[in-house]
Amino acid sequence: MKVTETLNEGLKRGYNIVVTAAEMDEKVNEKLLEAQPEVEMKGFRKGKVPMALLKKQFGDKVMGEAMQESIDGAMSKHFEESGDRPAMQPEIKMTNDDWKPGDDVDVSVSYEKLPEIPDVDLKKIKLEKMVVKAEDKDIDEALSNLAENAQNFDDRKKGSKSKDGDQVTIDFLGKVDGEAFEGGAAEDYPLVLGSNSFIPGFEAQLVGVKVGDDVEVKVDFPAEYQAEHLAGKAAVFECKIKAVKEPKAAEINDELAKQFGAEDLAALKAQVAERLEAEFGGASRAVLKRKLLDELDKLVKFELPPTLVEAEAGQIAHQLWHEENPDVQGHDHPEIETTDEHKGLAERRVRLGLLLAEMGRKNEIEVTDAEMTQAIMNQARQYPGQERQFFEFIQQNQQMQQQMRAPIFEDKVVDYVFELADVKEKEVKKADLEKAVEALEDDAS
Repeated sequence: MKVTETLNEGLKRGYNIVVTAAEMDEKVNEKLLEAQPEVEMKGFRKGKVPMALLKKQFGDKVMGEAMQESIDGAMSKHFEESGDRPAMQPEIKMTNDDWKPGDDVDVSVSYEKLPEIPDVDLKKIKLEKMVVKAEDKDIDEALSNLAENAQNFDDRKKGSKSKDGDQVTIDFLGKVDGEAFEGGAAEDYPLVLGSNSFIPGFEAQLVGVKVGDDVEVKVDFPAEYQAEHLAGKAAVFECKIKAVKEPKAAEINDELAKQFGAEDLAALKAQVAERLEAEFGGASRAVLKRKLLDELDKLVKFELPPTLVEAEAGQIAHQLWHEENPDVQGHDHPEIETTDEHKGLAERRVRLGLLLAEMGRKNEIEVTDAEMTQAIMNQARQYPGQERQFFEFIQQNQQMQQQMRAPIFEDKVVDYVFELADVKEKEVKKADLEKAVEALEDDAS
């Protein structure tokens, strides 16, 4: 086997690999000899089929396998000896298109290698971490929100008309083409107007009704409605208004605390304070992480694989285009051109991504099976009733696993850097933290 370098320009590498016909023939014979004891063929005892007949019967198939194994072996040996790590999957092409058995195999290989990434003295990085304590007004605001969510409904004054947010108690009977349909009727049904729990347009027609009214609500079932026999159909619901109630926030007391699993109001306040400070801590970490990435971006410069930058710039441009054109859900749209701004963002992302990956590799930081399982379970909860199917889907999909593993790995590397960096805490107000978070969102990259 002969390997000849054809390109060495920056991070780009190219090689020509020639596997001689004799080498291929030897490898084919080895594979056939290995398989011979298990081969059965009419007219011969098991394991006694002549090599010439095996070669005639299975030679083409084995030749393809031998060719692939030879090329893979040559590439593995090359990467081991050179120390190169390809940034993306190498491009491998057979150059003698008119190849036939007995000819040498001529293959061209090209790739971009990962750059040499310099070490960073993490102890020299100085960062300031924002710390926010939950104040009484923050706790009171959170308690008010809990009370509102735990609201009750009291009857409105006799003759009062319903308002958005009220609860109306109704009997209803739904009909399509004048015929009642299964599941379209109920008695004493409590419906909160504005909750969007019914068909679009239904609740709005019950704003302004009063007890004793008989109302016809006319709606169209959505085209994608789960019941196919009703999808896209016009329907009329005959509604009898039996009660109109206005929302009333629950009182902030021990009873409210018990509704949320706390022993008393003092315990609930402690839980709320703990939850708020956990939220503040998460926001503070996001701000601190951005500061760290900014510092690393200033400290480290190295050559970037052009293909990685181009792919990332294209992805950024595509994502931003869809954000600006939210009505376009699919990919049936004009070609999206990348700009210098997209390229600049891409260079930063690729540089920082390669740097963090190298830090993780050198320090043997890995995502454990337990961490992956926990991440999958957390995401599976977003699909109630389908958790098992989601879990199995992820287990069978390597690409999805990598997408979930990547942010976990990045956060573990970032935490490692935080431990070594000079991080000073500074207590600030909630408004200061919110302002810093808004700045992150405005300058997302």
